Amino acid sequence: MPVLATWAPEDGVLGAVAPLALATAQPTCLVVDLDADGPAYPSERSLRDLVSGGPRAVEIRPESPGLAVLANGGVSFEEAREIVELLIQNWPAVVLRLGGPPGDVPAPFVPVRLLVPGRLFPPQGRGVYQRVVGRRMPVPAGGVSLPAAPRKTVDALLTFKQPAPSRWLRAWRRVWSAEW
Repeated sequence: MPVLATWAPEDGVLGAVAPLALATAQPTCLVVDLDADGPAYPSERSLRDLVSGGPRAVEIRPESPGLAVLANGGVSFEEAREIVELLIQNWPAVVLRLGGPPGDVPAPFVPVRLLVPGRLFPPQGRGVYQRVVGRRMPVPAGGVSLPAAPRKTVDALLTFKQPAPSRWLRAWRRVWSAEW
Protein backbone atom coordinates (compact mmCIF):
# COMPACT_ATOMS: atom_id res chain seq x y z
CA MET A 1 0.00 0.00 0.00
CA PRO A 2 1.84 3.12 -1.12
CA VAL A 3 1.38 6.09 1.17
CA LEU A 4 2.89 9.58 1.02
CA ALA A 5 2.46 12.66 3.22
CA THR A 6 2.55 16.16 1.71
CA TRP A 7 2.78 19.74 2.93
CA ALA A 8 3.30 22.93 0.92
CA PRO A 9 4.85 25.41 3.37
CA GLU A 10 4.85 28.45 1.06
CA ASP A 11 1.40 28.29 -0.51
CA GLY A 12 -2.01 27.29 0.84
CA VAL A 13 -3.61 26.72 -2.56
CA LEU A 14 -0.72 24.49 -3.62
CA GLY A 15 -1.14 22.72 -0.28
CA ALA A 16 -4.78 21.98 -1.12
CA VAL A 17 -4.25 21.03 -4.78
CA ALA A 18 -1.02 18.99 -4.50
CA PRO A 19 -2.53 16.06 -2.56
CA LEU A 20 -5.37 15.82 -5.08
CA ALA A 21 -2.98 15.90 -8.04
CA LEU A 22 -0.71 13.33 -6.39
CA ALA A 23 -3.71 11.08 -5.78
CA THR A 24 -4.81 11.24 -9.43
CA ALA A 25 -1.51 9.59 -10.36
CA GLN A 26 -2.82 6.35 -8.82
CA PRO A 27 -5.76 4.32 -10.21
CA THR A 28 -7.44 4.35 -6.78
CA CYS A 29 -6.35 6.65 -3.99
CA LEU A 30 -7.67 8.19 -0.78
CA VAL A 31 -6.63 11.68 0.33
CA VAL A 32 -6.87 12.06 4.11
CA ASP A 33 -6.65 15.61 5.45
CA LEU A 34 -4.72 15.56 8.73
CA ASP A 35 -4.93 19.35 9.16
CA ALA A 36 -7.71 20.32 11.59
CA ASP A 37 -7.65 23.82 10.05
CA GLY A 38 -7.35 22.59 6.47
CA PRO A 39 -9.45 23.31 3.38
CA ALA A 40 -13.14 22.43 3.20
CA TYR A 41 -12.73 19.29 1.14
CA PRO A 42 -16.13 17.78 0.36
CA SER A 43 -16.78 14.40 1.94
CA GLU A 44 -19.92 12.76 3.24
CA ARG A 45 -18.22 12.10 6.57
CA SER A 46 -15.05 13.49 8.05
CA LEU A 47 -12.06 11.97 9.78
CA ARG A 48 -13.59 13.27 13.03
CA ASP A 49 -16.78 11.30 12.25
CA LEU A 50 -14.76 8.12 11.72
CA VAL A 51 -12.93 8.66 15.01
CA SER A 52 -16.09 9.36 17.02
CA GLY A 53 -18.51 6.90 15.39
CA GLY A 54 -16.23 4.36 13.79
CA PRO A 55 -15.70 3.78 10.08
CA ARG A 56 -18.19 2.04 7.81
CA ALA A 57 -17.03 -0.76 5.51
CA VAL A 58 -17.31 1.54 2.47
CA GLU A 59 -14.87 3.95 4.12
CA ILE A 60 -12.32 1.29 4.99
CA ARG A 61 -12.04 -0.12 1.46
CA PRO A 62 -12.81 1.51 -1.88
CA GLU A 63 -15.89 0.34 -3.75
CA SER A 64 -14.71 1.65 -7.11
CA PRO A 65 -11.52 3.03 -8.67
CA GLY A 66 -10.72 6.72 -8.61
CA LEU A 67 -10.06 9.51 -6.16
CA ALA A 68 -11.69 9.74 -2.73
CA VAL A 69 -11.22 12.53 -0.19
CA LEU A 70 -11.72 12.44 3.57
CA ALA A 71 -12.05 15.92 5.10
CA ASN A 72 -10.61 16.47 8.55
CA GLY A 73 -13.54 17.84 10.54
CA GLY A 74 -11.41 19.23 13.36
CA VAL A 75 -9.48 16.26 14.74
CA SER A 76 -5.76 15.93 15.46
CA PHE A 77 -3.59 13.22 13.95
CA GLU A 78 -2.95 11.77 17.40
CA GLU A 79 -6.71 11.38 17.97
CA ALA A 80 -7.12 9.79 14.54
CA ARG A 81 -3.96 7.66 14.43
CA GLU A 82 -5.73 4.26 14.63
CA ILE A 83 -8.23 5.17 11.91
CA VAL A 84 -5.49 6.58 9.66
CA GLU A 85 -3.41 3.41 10.05
CA LEU A 86 -6.50 1.28 9.27
CA LEU A 87 -7.14 3.29 6.09
CA ILE A 88 -3.49 2.98 5.05
CA GLN A 89 -3.65 -0.80 5.47
CA ASN A 90 -6.81 -1.18 3.38
CA TRP A 91 -6.65 1.37 0.56
CA PRO A 92 -4.45 0.69 -2.50
CA ALA A 93 -2.84 4.15 -2.12
CA VAL A 94 -3.17 6.99 0.39
CA VAL A 95 -2.04 10.62 0.43
CA LEU A 96 -1.90 12.27 3.84
CA ARG A 97 -2.33 16.06 3.61
CA LEU A 98 -0.45 17.81 6.39
CA GLY A 99 -0.90 21.34 7.68
CA GLY A 100 2.64 21.62 9.01
CA PRO A 101 5.90 19.72 9.49
CA PRO A 102 5.39 15.95 9.40
CA GLY A 103 5.97 14.97 13.02
CA ASP A 104 5.50 11.21 13.33
CA VAL A 105 3.02 10.45 10.55
CA PRO A 106 3.36 6.88 9.24
CA ALA A 107 4.44 7.85 5.72
CA PRO A 108 7.38 9.23 3.79
CA PHE A 109 7.21 13.03 3.75
CA VAL A 110 7.14 14.90 0.43
CA PRO A 111 7.44 18.68 0.73
CA VAL A 112 5.81 20.52 -2.17
CA ARG A 113 7.48 23.86 -2.83
CA LEU A 114 7.22 26.74 -5.26
CA LEU A 115 9.89 27.06 -7.93
CA VAL A 116 10.06 30.73 -8.86
CA PRO A 117 12.79 32.93 -10.32
CA GLY A 118 14.82 35.00 -7.90
CA ARG A 119 15.42 34.41 -4.22
CA LEU A 120 11.94 34.73 -2.71
CA PHE A 121 11.60 30.96 -2.31
CA PRO A 122 15.04 29.40 -2.78
CA PRO A 123 15.11 25.61 -3.31
CA GLN A 124 15.44 23.81 0.02
CA GLY A 125 16.51 20.22 -0.49
CA ARG A 126 14.61 17.23 -1.81
CA GLY A 127 10.98 17.71 -2.63
CA VAL A 128 8.49 18.38 -5.36
CA TYR A 129 9.02 21.77 -7.00
CA GLN A 130 6.08 23.42 -8.74
CA ARG A 131 7.13 25.76 -11.52
CA VAL A 132 4.95 28.85 -11.63
CA VAL A 133 6.47 30.28 -14.81
CA GLY A 134 7.22 28.47 -18.04
CA ARG A 135 11.00 28.46 -18.04
CA ARG A 136 13.02 25.58 -16.61
CA MET A 137 14.98 26.15 -13.44
CA PRO A 138 17.28 23.80 -11.55
CA VAL A 139 16.01 21.83 -8.56
CA PRO A 140 18.07 20.20 -5.81
CA ALA A 141 19.39 16.68 -6.42
CA GLY A 142 16.65 14.12 -5.96
CA GLY A 143 13.92 16.72 -6.37
CA VAL A 144 11.02 16.38 -8.79
CA SER A 145 10.26 19.38 -11.00
CA LEU A 146 6.69 19.82 -12.22
CA PRO A 147 5.79 21.84 -15.30
CA ALA A 148 3.50 24.83 -14.86
CA ALA A 149 0.00 23.63 -14.00
CA PRO A 150 -2.72 24.14 -16.61
CA ARG A 151 -5.41 26.49 -15.32
CA LYS A 152 -8.22 24.12 -16.40
CA THR A 153 -6.64 21.23 -14.51
CA VAL A 154 -6.29 23.25 -11.31
CA ASP A 155 -9.87 24.54 -11.70
CA ALA A 156 -11.13 20.96 -12.07
CA LEU A 157 -9.25 19.77 -8.97
CA LEU A 158 -10.43 22.74 -6.88
CA THR A 159 -14.05 22.11 -7.88
CA PHE A 160 -13.70 18.33 -7.47
CA LYS A 161 -14.33 17.49 -11.09
CA GLN A 162 -12.41 14.93 -13.10
CA PRO A 163 -9.49 16.79 -14.71
CA ALA A 164 -8.56 16.14 -18.32
CA PRO A 165 -5.26 14.29 -18.74
CA SER A 166 -2.32 16.67 -18.83
CA ARG A 167 1.47 16.71 -18.79
CA TRP A 168 1.28 18.20 -15.31
CA LEU A 169 -0.83 15.36 -13.90
CA ARG A 170 1.42 12.76 -15.56
CA ALA A 171 4.45 14.41 -13.93
CA TRP A 172 3.02 13.59 -10.48
CA ARG A 173 3.59 9.86 -11.21
CA ARG A 174 7.32 10.40 -10.69
CA VAL A 175 6.64 11.43 -7.10
CA TRP A 176 5.31 7.96 -6.25
CA SER A 177 8.46 6.24 -7.54
CA ALA A 178 11.00 8.64 -5.99
CA GLU A 179 12.95 7.78 -2.83
CA TRP A 180 11.61 9.84 0.07
